[in-house]
Amino acid sequence: MSSYKPIDSKREEFRRYLERAGVMDALTKVLVSLYEEPDKPEDALEYVRKHLGSDGGEDELEAARARIAELEAENALLKGDAAPAEG
Repeated sequence: MSSYKPIDSKREEFRRYLERAGVMDALTKVLVSLYEEPDKPEDALEYVRKHLGSDGGEDELEAARARIAELEAENALLKGDAAPAEG
């Protein structure tokens, strides 16, 4: 039974794992954000789900979509599929 670890030891090992993986920081940030929210949401769990891991990713996604649209328009123009814009 040398592989037996007390429950506190396993708990501490798991806590260190979560810290190394960045889980503790992410949870702390979301909970602080919820605490600072002036109008508390009806469903706190949904708030946490929605904001966990969101670090501006939606903004980056929108910017990427806009850039793709620009490049597709430029590509079509270069291929001769679209008339050049008057300017």
